[in-house]
Amino acid sequence: MPAGACFLTEAAKGVGVAPITLKRWLLEGRFPEVKRDRNGWRIFTQENIQRIKAFAEKQPLHGPIQLSLYQNNGSTVYEDNAASFRDSAFNGNKKLPFHRWVPWIAGFSSNFVEDCFRNYLDPSIPASEINILDPFAGVGTTLTEGIMHGYNVVGFEINPYAYLACKIKLSARGLDARHVDEQLQRFLHYYAVRAADKDYKPSSRPPDKFGTRIAFFSPEVQKKALIIIDYLPNIKNLEIRELFRLAFGTVMVSFSNYSYEPSLGRRESSGKENILDAPVEQILAAKIRDMSSDIKEFEELYGEVASNSKTQVFNETFFNALNFCEEETVDLLVTSPPYLNNYHYIRNTRPQLFWLGMANDPKDLRPIEQQSFGKFWQTVRDQETIPLEFHHALLEKKLGLLRNINTDRKTYGGHGWANYAATYFNDSYRFCEVLSKLLKPTGTAVVVIGNSILQGLEIKTDEIFADIGEMVGLRKKDIILLRTKRTGSSIVDSSVRAAKTKKQTLLYETAVVLGR
Repeated sequence: MPAGACFLTEAAKGVGVAPITLKRWLLEGRFPEVKRDRNGWRIFTQENIQRIKAFAEKQPLHGPIQLSLYQNNGSTVYEDNAASFRDSAFNGNKKLPFHRWVPWIAGFSSNFVEDCFRNYLDPSIPASEINILDPFAGVGTTLTEGIMHGYNVVGFEINPYAYLACKIKLSARGLDARHVDEQLQRFLHYYAVRAADKDYKPSSRPPDKFGTRIAFFSPEVQKKALIIIDYLPNIKNLEIRELFRLAFGTVMVSFSNYSYEPSLGRRESSGKENILDAPVEQILAAKIRDMSSDIKEFEELYGEVASNSKTQVFNETFFNALNFCEEETVDLLVTSPPYLNNYHYIRNTRPQLFWLGMANDPKDLRPIEQQSFGKFWQTVRDQETIPLEFHHALLEKKLGLLRNINTDRKTYGGHGWANYAATYFNDSYRFCEVLSKLLKPTGTAVVVIGNSILQGLEIKTDEIFADIGEMVGLRKKDIILLRTKRTGSSIVDSSVRAAKTKKQTLLYETAVVLGR
């Protein structure tokens, strides 16, 4: 282990935190104020502070450390605001190892997850005895952060592409980065030979039934992409092959004629030029080098901490969780379910699903849509009235009002959106029922969720979600405002997209905290 990594690991032990936590403090140029336990403050000696400062001064990525402290009997004491959370937005992950691998519009920051660990886990319990759950695992922020702290983690993710990201992140800690580097060199040689041959025709073919309004890749870029697909079977180590597949999935949209704005759409529709050519192999190689670097760092800094962690992730809907998990085993759930805003997670990953061989026909996506939490507006809008499966007077009133808005717009009117909302909250009830069985009596669930505006009608999703939790026997501990996002008038007609209405409603994001 390099001397710097060894010291960081030892320093983290000395102050009683995970190496990832101490590294983040150094990168942010500060020490947070952290309680040791419920009975007292964590105390840092001046010797510890000087050693950590000396190490920090050698690191190129952070500024000077700012200490918030006071003296108590000659020792330095750091205070804590136990209810505080850092920004929950995913942007904070872009520079952090493992978390930076896959951009995810619906993700939240690893800082926020760590704050949940700090606020809701008992530090006197050994990390190897703590079980963390994320039922909407996305690309694995909660799970990855969990193993960096030495916890056992379990996740559910119904989207095959996001599931691949979770699976690779959790298994990559066992890879030898040298083998990844060697495989990358073999790939670059393979690619260079074929790219230089003007007569070379890739044996792979683009997915037949992946339909887009314009060509997803330009002809030149598509040939390069197919060379990558040709190479993948040559990778004998299955985990490294999957790592390369994931790397390609994370960068492929960047050299396509599409972009995320935040939904997937044509570049030209957002005022960007189409991409006629791109250094595809260089873009992919840069991503793989980042991955390799992070694998090395994980082994150096977190290998010992994570050595006893148990990891499981299932390509399943959380509604089936009781088939895989024992009741009353979860210490902490940290998650963010799909919001009531019809962001179509499946359709927005169609390029990856088709190009990585996870779907061959649009019909393959329908079962996933039907099993997804909340379904999607498109799947329920034309059905007969979908009733609530539980009683909630305020929500029933809201749905009644919603059904009578814009009745002349038929499919696009209030009836379809009311069906969508009813389905969403019915699934919320099912979710809370499963959650109530999985949480330990001392367990806590932190659910990040935002309010919504349908056809100009505000629905306070977080408050209703908390009410539903109480209906199934959970206890509402708190609803904490995390951030305000934007103002808008409806899902399809917001002030962000078009200022067509005078009335604006604040859209916000909260953490609903539930317990047994």
